[in-house]
Amino acid sequence: MKILNLYAGIGGNRKLWGDEHEITAVEYDPKIAEIYKQFFPKDTVIIADAHKFLEEHYQEFDFIWSSPPCPSHSMLRKHMSMASGAKAVFPDMKLYEEILFLQGYFKGIWVVENVKSWYEPLVKPQLLQRHYFWSNKQIPEKEFEKDNIRLSGWGTKGQPQWTQIKHLEERHGFVLPEYAQKKRLLLRNCVNPKVGKHILDSIIN
Repeated sequence: MKILNLYAGIGGNRKLWGDEHEITAVEYDPKIAEIYKQFFPKDTVIIADAHKFLEEHYQEFDFIWSSPPCPSHSMLRKHMSMASGAKAVFPDMKLYEEILFLQGYFKGIWVVENVKSWYEPLVKPQLLQRHYFWSNKQIPEKEFEKDNIRLSGWGTKGQPQWTQIKHLEERHGFVLPEYAQKKRLLLRNCVNPKVGKHILDSIIN
């Protein structure tokens, strides 16, 4: 298949897809795109606005995976605004623009992933490992291992940040290069590779 992997990050969802497909990854940040290239040298990596790229190139692919930025939808971000005075933000509606766009125009298989939101979703999703997935295919339910590490903080009530990074690298099967910045954030933004493989396997079989 020709696969489009939008908001690719370092490639958590793509990690276990193998190399039998023709994969194009779109990532806005050149430094993150460079890390993706190191992990997946056979993929075509494009540094661009994923939202705009989807609109202009969707017809060129058989399967599209999109993971739009999630902070404005997350329960944690809203809790921070309510509890600590962090600035309230509008939910980024590009998430629903892409869901409706793919529903209406794309003739292939598609999946949009995001965090479980603080509000009732405007379009009903499927729920898998505490994440929302929208798709034109039914994704079978499956149990995955639960995290045994506290990721919301560090110090006396949790593990130091370096311990969290090591745990996440082991869980996702990535060892980030030394020059990588914000390692913990990059790893936390990854979709569990086993979830990505389960979804790809289930929707093409």
